[in-house]
Amino acid sequence: MNLKDEWDRLDSETRKWLLENPGCVILPRTMSARIRRDAAGNIECDQHGQIQLSREDLDFIREKSNGAGIASSDHRFFDANQPGHPR
Repeated sequence: MNLKDEWDRLDSETRKWLLENPGCVILPRTMSARIRRDAAGNIECDQHGQIQLSREDLDFIREKSNGAGIASSDHRFFDANQPGHPR
Protein backbone atom coordinates (compact mmCIF):
# COMPACT_ATOMS: atom_id res chain seq x y z
CA MET A 1 0.00 0.00 0.00
CA ASN A 2 1.10 3.53 -0.65
CA LEU A 3 -0.87 5.82 1.64
CA LYS A 4 -0.12 8.82 -0.54
CA ASP A 5 -2.00 7.19 -3.45
CA GLU A 6 -4.96 6.21 -1.24
CA TRP A 7 -5.23 9.48 0.74
CA ASP A 8 -8.04 11.08 -1.28
CA ARG A 9 -10.13 7.90 -1.05
CA LEU A 10 -10.06 7.83 2.76
CA ASP A 11 -12.94 9.30 4.71
CA SER A 12 -12.30 12.49 6.69
CA GLU A 13 -12.37 10.75 10.09
CA THR A 14 -9.66 8.30 9.01
CA ARG A 15 -7.48 11.07 7.59
CA LYS A 16 -7.95 13.10 10.78
CA TRP A 17 -6.97 10.13 12.96
CA LEU A 18 -3.84 9.52 10.89
CA LEU A 19 -2.86 13.19 11.11
CA GLU A 20 -3.36 13.24 14.87
CA ASN A 21 -1.33 10.04 15.33
CA PRO A 22 1.69 10.51 13.03
CA GLY A 23 3.91 8.18 15.07
CA CYS A 24 1.65 5.14 14.80
CA VAL A 25 3.56 2.43 12.92
CA ILE A 26 0.96 -0.33 13.18
CA LEU A 27 -2.61 0.82 12.66
CA PRO A 28 -5.35 -0.47 14.96
CA ARG A 29 -7.86 -2.87 13.43
CA THR A 30 -10.59 -0.24 13.21
CA MET A 31 -8.38 2.14 11.21
CA SER A 32 -7.03 -0.72 9.11
CA ALA A 33 -10.58 -1.85 8.28
CA ARG A 34 -11.57 1.68 7.22
CA ILE A 35 -8.53 2.02 4.98
CA ARG A 36 -9.10 -1.40 3.44
CA ARG A 37 -12.75 -0.51 2.84
CA ASP A 38 -11.94 2.73 1.02
CA ALA A 39 -8.76 1.74 -0.83
CA ALA A 40 -8.72 1.09 -4.56
CA GLY A 41 -6.52 -2.01 -4.34
CA ASN A 42 -5.93 -4.93 -2.06
CA ILE A 43 -4.29 -3.86 1.20
CA GLU A 44 -2.32 -6.42 3.16
CA CYS A 45 -2.76 -6.71 6.88
CA ASP A 46 -1.32 -8.99 9.53
CA GLN A 47 -3.03 -11.91 11.27
CA HIS A 48 -4.63 -9.43 13.69
CA GLY A 49 -6.20 -7.31 10.93
CA GLN A 50 -3.69 -4.49 11.38
CA ILE A 51 -1.74 -2.61 8.73
CA GLN A 52 1.94 -1.84 9.22
CA LEU A 53 2.91 1.49 7.70
CA SER A 54 6.06 1.87 5.63
CA ARG A 55 8.69 4.56 6.17
CA GLU A 56 7.23 6.35 3.11
CA ASP A 57 3.74 6.25 4.65
CA LEU A 58 5.02 7.61 7.97
CA ASP A 59 6.93 10.42 6.25
CA PHE A 60 3.83 11.29 4.20
CA ILE A 61 1.62 11.46 7.30
CA ARG A 62 4.14 13.62 9.16
CA GLU A 63 4.37 15.99 6.19
CA LYS A 64 0.59 16.26 6.01
CA SER A 65 0.18 16.75 9.76
CA ASN A 66 2.92 19.39 9.91
CA GLY A 67 1.36 21.17 6.92
CA ALA A 68 -2.04 21.12 8.63
CA GLY A 69 -0.55 22.51 11.84
CA ILE A 70 -1.66 19.46 13.79
CA ALA A 71 1.63 17.89 14.80
CA SER A 72 4.40 19.46 16.74
CA SER A 73 8.10 18.90 16.24
CA ASP A 74 8.53 17.29 19.64
CA HIS A 75 6.85 13.94 19.00
CA ARG A 76 7.49 11.40 21.70
CA PHE A 77 7.75 7.75 20.76
CA PHE A 78 7.59 4.89 23.20
CA ASP A 79 9.07 1.46 22.72
CA ALA A 80 7.24 -1.40 24.41
CA ASN A 81 10.61 -3.08 24.96
CA GLN A 82 11.95 -0.28 27.16
CA PRO A 83 12.63 -1.23 30.79
CA GLY A 84 9.85 -0.11 33.06
CA HIS A 85 7.27 0.16 30.25
CA PRO A 86 3.98 -1.52 31.24
CA ARG A 87 3.12 -4.48 29.05
